[in-house]
Amino acid sequence: MLCVLMLVEKHFNTTMITMIRSYSELKRLETFEERFEYLRLNGEVGRSTFGFDRYINQQFYASYEWKMVRQEVISRDNGCDLGISGYEIHTNILIHHINPMSIDDIVHGEEWIFNPEYLITTTKNTHNAIHFGDDKLLPKVVIARTRNDTKLW
Repeated sequence: MLCVLMLVEKHFNTTMITMIRSYSELKRLETFEERFEYLRLNGEVGRSTFGFDRYINQQFYASYEWKMVRQEVISRDNGCDLGISGYEIHTNILIHHINPMSIDDIVHGEEWIFNPEYLITTTKNTHNAIHFGDDKLLPKVVIARTRNDTKLW
C-alpha cells in the first residue's frame, strides 16, 4: 500500500489539496500501467502551463544544474520509460517532474525541482499521457517472435 502525502494550499479563499508523489513510492509499483496510473494528472489539452512566462521554464531547462540532474535520472532509470525494463527509450528522452512545478518554484529556486526523488524518465507520448490522462498514447506491448516459437498470438 502506498503512503501518499497531501499538501493543502490556500488560494484566494479556496483550499486545494495536492498529492505529493515521489520516486520512492513509484518504484514500489512493478508494472508500467500501475506507474502510469500513479502519475496520471488528467489535465486539459490546450490549457497553458506557463503561458507568456514560458521563457522562465526554458531558461530552467537550459541550466547547468538541470542538465546534471537530468543525466543522473536517466542513468538511474537505465534510460527506460517510467524506469521499467523493456521500455527502453532510444531517442528524445524527457525527464518528468512527478509533481508539477510552477513559475514560483523556478523563480524562488525551490530545491525539490532538482531532486531526483521527484523526477522520472519518460517518452514524449508517455509524458503527454500523464498530463492529459490519455492512455491511448502509451506504448503498446510488442510480442517478440523467435525461431521455433510455437505459441499462438
